[in-house]
Amino acid sequence: MKYIIRSLLLIVFIPSLSYGEDKHAQNKNTHAVGVEALSDPLRNLLSLEMKALQDGMMSIIPSYISGNWEDIAVTAEKMKNGFLLKQRLTESQRKELHTALPAAFIEKDQRFHYLAGMLSHAAKKEKPELINFYFSEMNESCVNCHSQFATHKFPALAPDSTAKKHSH
Repeated sequence: MKYIIRSLLLIVFIPSLSYGEDKHAQNKNTHAVGVEALSDPLRNLLSLEMKALQDGMMSIIPSYISGNWEDIAVTAEKMKNGFLLKQRLTESQRKELHTALPAAFIEKDQRFHYLAGMLSHAAKKEKPELINFYFSEMNESCVNCHSQFATHKFPALAPDSTAKKHSH
């Protein structure tokens, strides 16, 4: 039974982690805001960071289903501290991030890193139910941020496209 539940988790979460194609180049005629307003080098660095976070999230799934709490703790700690951005940002890029990105983006980013820290803590305490909870919260955090700030990469998450598809 636990194997079935864990397998279902894989099926549910893998699509939410899909790394989308960058539509930025196709939409150069539109007014850029948020992530799209960042300079190319900073946007590329952010893209590398998102890919590293995606890889980290994907690595947690096999660790979780095999009970490898230590690997989860290490990965989550890396995610909490940022893979690339904190190490590679210049001072001018840091200023650009804080001026180009809305406060809501910064808040969502801080929440994600907080959740990663909580995931690391839960893994260190070997609490599978909390690991699953924080992992799920992190997934939701990703989707919420992408649907608000990265619809150029994830057009299916645009608020108007999800409203059209949703029905009971």
